[in-house]
Amino acid sequence: MATVTQEGGVRRAPRRWWALGALVASMLVLGFDMTILNVALPTMARDLGASTGQQQWMADAYIVVFASLMLPAGLLGDRFGRRRMLIAGLVVFLAGSLAGALVHSVTPVIAARAVMGIGGALVMPLALAVLPSLFGPDERTKAVGAVSAASALGLPLGPITGGWLLNHFWWGSVFLINVPMAAIGIIACVFLLPETADPASPRVDALSTALTATGLGSLIYAIIEAPDRGWGDPLVLALLATAVGLIALLVVRERRSARPMLELSLLTHRGFLLNTLAATLVMFVLSGLMFVLPQYLQAVLGHDALATGVRMLPMMGGMLIAARGAGPIVARFGPRAVISSGLVVLAFAAFLGSRTTVDDGYGFTALWLSVTGVGFGFAVVPAMDAALGALPPDRAGSGSGLMMTIRQVGSAIGIALLGSLLAGTYQGRLDTVGLPDTAARAASDSVVGAHVVAARLGDQALAASANAAYVHGMGLVLLVSGGAALVTALLAAALLPNPKPAPDVPEEDSAMAPAPGNAGQ
Repeated sequence: MATVTQEGGVRRAPRRWWALGALVASMLVLGFDMTILNVALPTMARDLGASTGQQQWMADAYIVVFASLMLPAGLLGDRFGRRRMLIAGLVVFLAGSLAGALVHSVTPVIAARAVMGIGGALVMPLALAVLPSLFGPDERTKAVGAVSAASALGLPLGPITGGWLLNHFWWGSVFLINVPMAAIGIIACVFLLPETADPASPRVDALSTALTATGLGSLIYAIIEAPDRGWGDPLVLALLATAVGLIALLVVRERRSARPMLELSLLTHRGFLLNTLAATLVMFVLSGLMFVLPQYLQAVLGHDALATGVRMLPMMGGMLIAARGAGPIVARFGPRAVISSGLVVLAFAAFLGSRTTVDDGYGFTALWLSVTGVGFGFAVVPAMDAALGALPPDRAGSGSGLMMTIRQVGSAIGIALLGSLLAGTYQGRLDTVGLPDTAARAASDSVVGAHVVAARLGDQALAASANAAYVHGMGLVLLVSGGAALVTALLAAALLPNPKPAPDVPEEDSAMAPAPGNAGQ
């Protein structure tokens, strides 16, 4: 097991950069699984006979469980050891992936995805929670940037990898690819990560855990169902009411507890709260961009799944550049200026993308995607680093779990709201006059469905109408995303704290200090 030494009053792990590599590998696996299944769903629907609703749950079971359990997972790491629980999460994730590759019907696939969500919920917050024990404030921006970039890099690599696997193997290979990667992560964590824990942390409260998981699960479920059912649907309203009621009960219970399981008092810390909200609003905007782009590349521009994933790489290039350069720029100008500027760049990218027309080729898309990556990297990495630095060391697990849960909920809300906007705009502008009812409904479901109907009927006018309707809806989504990013930039500039580095300040007082100029080198 790796040990931690003291160096100038700052805890240093001798093999911390190797350990960071283990964390990066773990987060890359999670990023993969956010998107890799999407390209496999049509094949799985054909081979397993899955309905549309079943396909949705094959994708969404992971997200619901993942978001619901991150808070309790952070506490388990605080209580029983972050390294131990991180390894346990990777083991669970590996087991779920192996099960998903070997089953032969829809229900076991959904169950396997849920098991993978449990593992992911343990890995995500604890991968961040161990960073303060490995890196001091002078190195943490670079470490947070690497972990965040790994998670984000998995998003476009998922379709690339999934597309290649589906071209060569059966659909179960999109699950099986996780097994060796998770195994490498387990081995690396065993030998490289130091163990950190807080034995005095509150015990795991089963009722509070159930309230947290059920309340957040109901909220995410409602958000997922709302675009299809409508926000006024009785089931959606009932789920939202249930979520509000359960979360309210959780807050009341925790506030009355002498030893609360969840440190809701963290939300009273201005630095933690505001930086977490800034990162969450960035994820809201990014989720909108990521949602509209694959269908545009596949249906409108005519690329397959593999080519679509490759064409999303310019955003990753911009993101990696920004993540590497964030440290020295934060040291020079402070986190508030960098976060605000990153959000302005993100808004500009969204506004630029909203000018896309049906006749534009991929070159224009690559341009605004690159700018998007730069804006995202400069906004979210310093925000997460500042929020992480504001956490009390003994509550790093539960605090990072709270931060990641809020971010995940922000992403889900972004997909649900912006997806509803896109669907409504697309359906309102699509010309289905003269089509049989069945064909009209299929074309209205999605731009992909419209192209299938157009090919079957030989109706080029329908394909052109679908492309125009989708691009108009995408432009509207990007306008709303850009507006949200611009408003967030103004709020960040006005409200975020802006700590300055101080060489003689003790570690506990300089937890949010930006990295020095050589941190990103």
